[in-house]
Amino acid sequence: MNIIHDLWRNRHLLMNMSKSDFKNRFSGSYFGVVWAIIQPLMTILIFWFVFQVGFRAQPISNVPFILWLCAAMIPWNFFSDAIINSTGAFTSYSFVVKKLVFKIGLLPLVKVTASFFLNIAFNIFLILIYSLYGDFPGIHLLSIIYFNICLFALITALAYFLSTLNVFFRDTTQIVGILLQFGIWLTPIMWEESVIPENLRWLIKLNPIYYIVNGYRDALINKIWFFEHPTQTLYFWGVTMILATIALTFYKKMKSHFADVL
Repeated sequence: MNIIHDLWRNRHLLMNMSKSDFKNRFSGSYFGVVWAIIQPLMTILIFWFVFQVGFRAQPISNVPFILWLCAAMIPWNFFSDAIINSTGAFTSYSFVVKKLVFKIGLLPLVKVTASFFLNIAFNIFLILIYSLYGDFPGIHLLSIIYFNICLFALITALAYFLSTLNVFFRDTTQIVGILLQFGIWLTPIMWEESVIPENLRWLIKLNPIYYIVNGYRDALINKIWFFEHPTQTLYFWGVTMILATIALTFYKKMKSHFADVL
């Protein structure tokens, strides 16, 4: 609970550092933060071109393929970007980790919050593109807000564990990058879960990201509320709380050794 108290007490510092971290990612480049938007958009366009133009994908769930794809790609982009950046939270800020007066517990959340700024912009883009197709989500925007809270909580739990591990095992960032490449294909983002035999679909649902990706599509396409899947909701929060407990315990145990290693 001490770390939660510290985060709240230093919330203004957290926001200022997050804004600075986001801007510093693209400092020195001509287009600056525009690259933060262009790069994920290009990824979405490439997948759209490959599947809809190349493989001639048909509308799914009675919506154009691009809408179905974006509903999953937007939350995945936030997850991927935040995990990659937060893994190096302590090593990239090693100059402040060694300062005894600085609350280093803020650092993973600084990285996650910096990525969340971009996520807000992409969620607005997602709502706009659905609106242009005449399918404004309406009241189900509340579900989108809920799933963003879910995503933020899951990422934060993983961020504390991975950033702590990365201090002592610097290959963590490369391993995480490889796992994310597998993750995007193991999660039903570009493909429908119906291609998996029904008796094996429970394996896909063990992935907590499935809950969020499916939740986005349910809210935007099927107009289904998150509480209509109580078992999946309880499972997701159970997994997230377990991960958070493990991550914070690991962080508290190892943080006293950070200065020696860094």
